[in-house]
Amino acid sequence: MQRTYEELYPGHDYQHLRAVIDQYWSTDTPYWLVTPEHNAHEFLACLWLGTAVDQVTGDAYTHIFILYVDPEYRQQGLGTALLQKAEDWAAQQGDQQVGLQVFTNAHPALSLYEKLGYQPKAHLLVKPIQTQ
Repeated sequence: MQRTYEELYPGHDYQHLRAVIDQYWSTDTPYWLVTPEHNAHEFLACLWLGTAVDQVTGDAYTHIFILYVDPEYRQQGLGTALLQKAEDWAAQQGDQQVGLQVFTNAHPALSLYEKLGYQPKAHLLVKPIQTQ
């Protein structure tokens, strides 16, 4: 997760992400880690799933907390394979959809999701507030 944020928004301190992981990590949130055969301590890609609730229908669905592929290993099918794993897992849970949040400046990720049929359903809007 930290590598994703550092890539998109360098120069920030992401220590707060530990609290996010501590809050959501459980046996109900599966995680896959892709490592090279020669070094199980290095990771090339990862996928972390959870559950969300559709605000319109109230139905639970699989939510992708994080999908990350190291830039050196992109365009090799790892992201597609991990998204297929997410969809397979969702189907096993009986879910009708898979959802995720992606930053608008994460162009490689946006291209991958669009290519695989993911479509926008909502927009997260933010406005900085000036404090005096």
